[in-house]
Amino acid sequence: MADVAHATYLFDPLCGWCYGAAPVLERLAADAALAITYLPTGLFAGSGARAMDTAFAAYAWRNDERIAEMTGQPFSAAYRDRVLGVPGWFDSGPATLALTAVAQTAADREAEALRAIQAARFVEGHDVTDLAVLIETLRGLDLAEAADRLARPDDALRTACAARVQQGQAAMRRFGANGVPAMLAGSGEVCRLLPADALFGDAGALAAALKAAMGARFPGLGMGVALDIGSKGATGEMQRG
Repeated sequence: MADVAHATYLFDPLCGWCYGAAPVLERLAADAALAITYLPTGLFAGSGARAMDTAFAAYAWRNDERIAEMTGQPFSAAYRDRVLGVPGWFDSGPATLALTAVAQTAADREAEALRAIQAARFVEGHDVTDLAVLIETLRGLDLAEAADRLARPDDALRTACAARVQQGQAAMRRFGANGVPAMLAGSGEVCRLLPADALFGDAGALAAALKAAMGARFPGLGMGVALDIGSKGATGEMQRG
């Protein structure tokens, strides 16, 4: 069996920049020589959640327009009007819980579930802070077991979700990630944070860099030099949804 290069993707399901990186992540997921672990950071959950008021909605939409211009990802009028335009709560906790249910019941489909949740919000204009919407989304993917777990979330599911978020936050601190999305190349003690723009450039170049990193074991490897993927995306605003 060929060697498989490992990487960890740090994200938040409500993060607009993470949605912008989705096409590159989908390309990586299709590469049998790569194994990507998805790790939520809870950036917009718990103390990071906030009210969706008029000022924040306007800020988010300006940021989303920038992401769309940079990545080609669609942000629909339905999202603008029915998600940003309606007073509510900006909280990624429910979506993170849904993804944990998938991770525990169909781990190989978590990336697919994340894409579906992102599409439900940014394209279809659904409120993915609502468990009922998330349950319907999972059922639409034939993830019945995960949907059932989410419909009746028990202490085990909530504990697993909290543990994943803690692990994601610990990884951000350890490797100096200033926000999400972020990609760590390697696994275990042999791991390196890639430049922020890596997820907004050429997927083939990123895949090649991840595979090269596995073989090199990082001795003297300057990842910022090794990745020739352009200069898009490396701003502190990536922390915003």
